[in-house]
Amino acid sequence: MTLSLVGVGLIQYFWIMKAVALDEKNFNDKVTIALNNVKKKMTSDAETLAATQYYEGQGLQAPLDLDNESIVPGKKVDEQKQSLEQRLKDLEFRNANMKPDDLLDNIDKDLLDKYLKAELETKDIDLHYEYGVYSNKYRSYFIENGSYTATIGDTTKSSNVAAMNPLSKAEFKIALFDDELTSPGHLQIYFPGKKRFIWSSVIGILLSSVVFTGLILFCFAYTIYVIFHQKKVSEMKTDFINNMTHEFKTPIATIALASDSILSPIILENKEKVTRFINIIKQENKRMLSQVEKVLQMAQIEKENVELKFNPMNLHEVIQDAVVNAELKVQAKGGHIATNLMAQKPVIQADVTHISSIINNLLDNAEKYTPENPQITVSTADVKGGIEFSVSDNGIGMSKDVLKYIFEKFYRVHTGNLHDVKGFGLGLSYVKAMVDAHQGKVAVKSELGKGSIFTVFLPEKQNFKF
Repeated sequence: MTLSLVGVGLIQYFWIMKAVALDEKNFNDKVTIALNNVKKKMTSDAETLAATQYYEGQGLQAPLDLDNESIVPGKKVDEQKQSLEQRLKDLEFRNANMKPDDLLDNIDKDLLDKYLKAELETKDIDLHYEYGVYSNKYRSYFIENGSYTATIGDTTKSSNVAAMNPLSKAEFKIALFDDELTSPGHLQIYFPGKKRFIWSSVIGILLSSVVFTGLILFCFAYTIYVIFHQKKVSEMKTDFINNMTHEFKTPIATIALASDSILSPIILENKEKVTRFINIIKQENKRMLSQVEKVLQMAQIEKENVELKFNPMNLHEVIQDAVVNAELKVQAKGGHIATNLMAQKPVIQADVTHISSIINNLLDNAEKYTPENPQITVSTADVKGGIEFSVSDNGIGMSKDVLKYIFEKFYRVHTGNLHDVKGFGLGLSYVKAMVDAHQGKVAVKSELGKGSIFTVFLPEKQNFKF
């Protein structure tokens, strides 16, 4: 798909550039034709002016066509034709020997401006332009944009000035009054907005191409994101099912073994053993129910069907109860749980059941992810608008990459290749959901190999009516 997108992009780029090149060629051809037409008109005007000046110098009128020559009464027609033939020969001689520089110097700026405008309009070129007539004799422009420039005497200085003129880099240039060998000068025209004008013809296609290509790229990127996200979710769900199977398999096996033992005739006669096995069944059943309850709670949270009962509660009392319950497992690993309850206003408005579950989950995580000698500390402090409590440990810690996902459902921090920490990966997801439901905030700081600190902020009062 990536190769296809690259190929489509290159093809679009090729055709757009080809369209621009074609438009530029058409524009150049139109300007060239227009300049050639201007040149023809200027040449015709120069020849007419030369003829007029010649006849006026001879004190004659300027009829040039013998067939249309009027007959003067009192003179013989043959004599008049002979005289006209001589005048035409003189005119041809005059034109043949007239200096091109003189023709260039006699250009009428107003007529030149008029011719240029007319020819460009005829070719549908409505674009700002600048033009000038350059004289090789003076090495400078003596007509610029419809105005005569000052007479130039110092040709060296004039040459330097001409080189700095933007017209010197003009793309369009045509020689004036040239013969087979030389030309006295040339006409140059420059379009400052030519590139913008040419690109304007394809800007619609270009923008459409960019928009639709961008849309395809966005959909492509989103598809890739969804694929990887679904892959990750699938892996986490598979992990969850494996963990759930393992968590349920042990109590089911224990219950089955206890049930078989009770049915044994030897055990049935011993009340103490029957009571013991019944208690085992009850404990394992309670354990299974607890695990099922966690899954059901997360399903309810996803559907936003959880009903919280907000009542005044003392956070310190809830913490102390949770510490007592977790102390046995921590001591079994040779560790200790310390409390540092410094908050002066521990009473908040919250759901005591879910707050208790939040604290128990955090303590359970701290104990599970500290393999040996866990040192856990629970602290509280007054903050603006409520209370803040934290649970710190000296466990395995987490990397920055792991911290991004710990509050996601089914995600579990693995201890190397051994998945020796039991659980469904729902604990921290539940903590985050319940803290949010209490309009609080949860944050974590952790360093790999040095432990973690979970900090929870809970507001003193809820900002909605009950």
